[in-house]
Amino acid sequence: MKRNTWQREAVREALGGSRGFVSAQALHSSLRNAGSPIGLATVYRALADLAQEGEADSLQQDGESLYRACTPGSHHHHLICRNCGKTVEIEADAVEKWANQVAYDNGFSEASHVVDVFGYCVDCFRLRKDK
Repeated sequence: MKRNTWQREAVREALGGSRGFVSAQALHSSLRNAGSPIGLATVYRALADLAQEGEADSLQQDGESLYRACTPGSHHHHLICRNCGKTVEIEADAVEKWANQVAYDNGFSEASHVVDVFGYCVDCFRLRKDK
């Protein structure tokens, strides 16, 4: 585990205050706007470390890594709004059983997976319908 520096704590706090998944650049910008002298490279490193240690979820969207604070130590999946980025952690027992069965049927062990479901949250769906 990496040592806890003020920069890492600032990134952790900023990430925890974000509504959904956020890019390193957007998080860096919000930190700088709040008066932090933190550098962009430091934000990237801190986010990568937090994701590796299970304190943040990460996903790739349009070739960019996005991050979100998550519940440490729990395997979960996400519902993610395509418009506003609102994210909900979900349990998916059926997916777990399916993934384990497919791995077993094909002679694999210690399989892991990532499932993110993209759609529109209620608010964004209403906005799209009203257009």
